[in-house]
Amino acid sequence: MSHTAKIVSPVDGSVYAEREYASTASVALALQAARQAQQLWRSVPIAERAAVCLKAVDAMLAMQDDIVTELAWQMGRPVRYGAGELRGFADRARQMIAMAESALAPVLPDPIDGFRRYIRREPLGVVFVIAPWNYPYLTAVNAVIPALMAGNAVLLKHATQTLLVGERFQMALDRAGLPAGLFRNLLVDHDQAAAIVRSGQVHQVNFTGSVAGGRTIAQLAAEQFLGVGLELGGKDPAYVCADADLEYAVANLVDGSFFNSGQSCCGIERIYVAAPLYQQFVERFEAMTYDYVLGSPLDQATTLGPMVHARAANFVRDEVKQAIAQGARALIDPKRFAADVVGSAYLAPQVCIAVNHEMSLMREENFGPVVGIMSVTDDDEAVRLMNDSDYGLTASIWTSDLERAERIGDLIETGTVFMNRCDYLDPALAWTGVKDTGHGATLSRIGYEHLTRPKSFHLRHRV
Repeated sequence: MSHTAKIVSPVDGSVYAEREYASTASVALALQAARQAQQLWRSVPIAERAAVCLKAVDAMLAMQDDIVTELAWQMGRPVRYGAGELRGFADRARQMIAMAESALAPVLPDPIDGFRRYIRREPLGVVFVIAPWNYPYLTAVNAVIPALMAGNAVLLKHATQTLLVGERFQMALDRAGLPAGLFRNLLVDHDQAAAIVRSGQVHQVNFTGSVAGGRTIAQLAAEQFLGVGLELGGKDPAYVCADADLEYAVANLVDGSFFNSGQSCCGIERIYVAAPLYQQFVERFEAMTYDYVLGSPLDQATTLGPMVHARAANFVRDEVKQAIAQGARALIDPKRFAADVVGSAYLAPQVCIAVNHEMSLMREENFGPVVGIMSVTDDDEAVRLMNDSDYGLTASIWTSDLERAERIGDLIETGTVFMNRCDYLDPALAWTGVKDTGHGATLSRIGYEHLTRPKSFHLRHRV
């Protein structure tokens, strides 16, 4: 049997691209080359590393027109939005490059006469990045560029569904003049990825994906005492307080629920609305949901593309059916979206009310264009429900009261607290989570701490 990977496009079910998986020998050579290249790269001044990485960002942006179309074919993102991910890629990369000098600077304790003491941030060695398909450039850049800036080598395993993204990373870094072997895009299957983790030749694994996948990675890494960074998804809540700007909250939460066909780990999957606003909120939310245009992602008029696979869409359909059987009410008529065909990857957005936490729809990550909305009586009930989850990536609070948002935010079990925004990453802040959302952090100065190790120098120069 041919050992090949195929991208089956959600656009029409055709095979968009096919590649041979890497051989065992080529993986071994990549590991050896990475280690050798990293030994030289770690001594390169940060300013020189930055110059190369910035050239790579420019090289990636120069491929934008091709990349936008490729994204549509690979994972279904409408072409009208494809350039947005590239802009986000560039912004994150440049911000992480800009902060590297200070983030990697030695830590200096209070001076003691006769001693020189400091903590140096040392590169780990080889970082193995396993990236997902849903935001394939944004998720990969979170680790790839900071790892290189920190003096590490990087091996990238991208999701099979977006394997062309890994190739684009290789092109951009090669064109930027990155030393040979320092970065390598590897097309490997799950068994090969496990072998890389077990090889003893990588020193950190950054994985974005499912909880089950994260547990497997953590177990494999523990055998080698490797560092791990795990982002494993979320069931992100929003709380709309009675003093919120209703129109603003609705517009942003509709977008936060359905952008990228709901296929975002920090997308909004459940909304709790203060009772006085509930009816108006639901009515406006329903009306705005009907504004979406479901169709081919290659059409500029499309605002909602297909889900990545028909099976993913069918999973969401089943979640909604199950919730309805338990008493939920679905507000959106799929028949008003002509492209919604049962069994296909094309799925209309859905809004469910009369939901509760006995329903899987409100507890399990569905990763699709569906959201449940509940009425709550006060802040305490909202906090209780927001925390009633196995996940904790982000949570958003919609209010005109800054102190209230901070007070509620202190009580929420989450990695990021938003006020009056959602579904966003700020490179200056740590991207992290709690509970089954994962472990570790990317972005910000803290992200650099997870890509280096401290080495202390305690030097007595007066005896």
